[in-house]
Amino acid sequence: MKNLMEHMGVEPGRLQFSWISSAESTKFVDVVTKVTESVKALGPNTNYVKKSAAKV
Repeated sequence: MKNLMEHMGVEPGRLQFSWISSAESTKFVDVVTKVTESVKALGPNTNYVKKSAAKV
């Protein structure tokens, strides 16, 4: 899956997998927090930032 995402222009750090049981709410919170922090650290995906048209 990561190879496909890279091919589409998405950095590998933006895609993360984790197996969490519905009974593991604490683990869910930890995983979501870590993923959120890592994606924020990457900043905007420059491959998908809309560029303004040049003024004529």
